[in-house]
Amino acid sequence: MKNYLLLLLVMWCATATQAAQVDTAVVDSRAMNKAIKTVVIVPENYSALDSLPVVYLLHGYSGNYADWVNKAPEIKDLADRYHFIIVCPDGGYGSWYWDSPVDPLFQYETFVSKELVDWVDTNYKTIRNRKGRAITGLSMGGHGALYLAIRHLDVYGAGGSTAGGVDIRPFPLNWDMAKRLGSYADNPERWEKHTVINLLHRLTPDALALVIDCGTSDFFYGVNEQLHRKLLERNIPHTYITGPGAHNWEYWQQSICYQLLYFHKFFAGN
Repeated sequence: MKNYLLLLLVMWCATATQAAQVDTAVVDSRAMNKAIKTVVIVPENYSALDSLPVVYLLHGYSGNYADWVNKAPEIKDLADRYHFIIVCPDGGYGSWYWDSPVDPLFQYETFVSKELVDWVDTNYKTIRNRKGRAITGLSMGGHGALYLAIRHLDVYGAGGSTAGGVDIRPFPLNWDMAKRLGSYADNPERWEKHTVINLLHRLTPDALALVIDCGTSDFFYGVNEQLHRKLLERNIPHTYITGPGAHNWEYWQQSICYQLLYFHKFFAGN
């Protein structure tokens, strides 16, 4: 049944015929003293709609702002279908969406959760509170989305992750994380504070709507299983989805449909 429902959802994505508007904007970051490219997707009938919810969608390590719209173009159809705005910022080659304590050029927590949100609310017709904002992403962006959502409960009402690196500690030599935090060997406390799985004490049962998924052949599957168990131990409600899939776009193209449907229901409930 689960695979059948997944097939229906993927077919639904593929057969949509509406045409959302896709813009590439340049957003200034005072925190990093640079301009950052950002894709903004608005529904085709945006001008006729009232204030809309926003989904912030983060790319993975070595990716960029255009990854989602180029490699999973069905998100445009879903923006039309669900009447929300999708914002895809550039998160740098390997920022992990932290405010780096060692590199002033990587202050992406401040950029995404403060500067970008303020810019979007100023320039678009948005619901300007946490009930109208969700954030998710893939891999590095899955970690980043949960990290930011948990640390900024006043900004986001829902958070998600697909194939996220939700515990960074098993990977101390990978993906530029040591460049952002310093080495794990020399800065263990810093690493402990900057990993999603150690932030769950910030959550209460009704603090944040959560959707998490990971393919069973993904190298991040183990840490996602651990996150799921810890959320259960703390009685934190969440939707957790697993199924066949590896760390690749074939999986992410499917999973984003589930994630955006989840956020649509969250927004509708508010």
